[in-house]
Amino acid sequence: MARTQSHVTELDPVWRRITDEASTAIADEPLLGGLVHACVLHHPTLENALAYRVSQKLASSEMSEQLLREIADEAFASDKTLGAQARADIVAVYDRDPACHRFLQPLLYFKGFQAITAYRVGHWLWRTGRKDLSYFIQMRVSEVFGVDIHPGARVGQGIMIDHAHSIVIGETAVVGDNVSMLHSVTLGGTGKEEEDRHPKIGNGVLIGAGAKVLGNIEVGHCSRIAAGSVVLEAVPPMKTVAGVPAKIVGEAGCAQPSLTMDHLFGGATPEL
Repeated sequence: MARTQSHVTELDPVWRRITDEASTAIADEPLLGGLVHACVLHHPTLENALAYRVSQKLASSEMSEQLLREIADEAFASDKTLGAQARADIVAVYDRDPACHRFLQPLLYFKGFQAITAYRVGHWLWRTGRKDLSYFIQMRVSEVFGVDIHPGARVGQGIMIDHAHSIVIGETAVVGDNVSMLHSVTLGGTGKEEEDRHPKIGNGVLIGAGAKVLGNIEVGHCSRIAAGSVVLEAVPPMKTVAGVPAKIVGEAGCAQPSLTMDHLFGGATPEL
């Protein structure tokens, strides 16, 4: 016997909360009824809603919404981790972004969440050998959202990209779980080498606006990179680095800087 939408939402607290908030949003602003029904209430699961939203945002004269929807539906059906990652990302945005007051907002309005969700579809295509199609997804994500994540990059869950403008993440970059970054962050390479050439970002790292991390270097877990810094050398775990080139200026300041989103140095003393 097929499950009804109510049965599915009872087993999925994130989706249940989104649908409840969607109903409230329509009651508060009836003019949004068409959008909210199309993006949320028309769908039985979060995965279906995500596939619809991704296809709607990325569709163009070069590839229709219907074809993109089929691709995204296949990705979510084939790899159940995509849905779990999306749920973790939604909770991360809600917990860390003071401008986010509902689980509904990332799905409908926040291009950082939408871009990372679309990247995950492209990454699934990359892993399954459909590289030309994954490059197409990358291109459209860059054009639509101003976020350029190579489909070969590996990105964990619980990711929050605030404002999400001018983000660049290279092919061999690795981003751990529970990482937060602001706009204009680059995880890039140096030189023209074709092998492993991009940064490896540990779990729980906070990367400030405009920071550039370049080369095949490790940024240790729960560290902080100050806004505008250029990081060219490895960063130990639980440290704060700042400057051009970046230097260690103190401890991370807390156990989980990516969760507190605290960018202030406080009384940190530079380490020579």
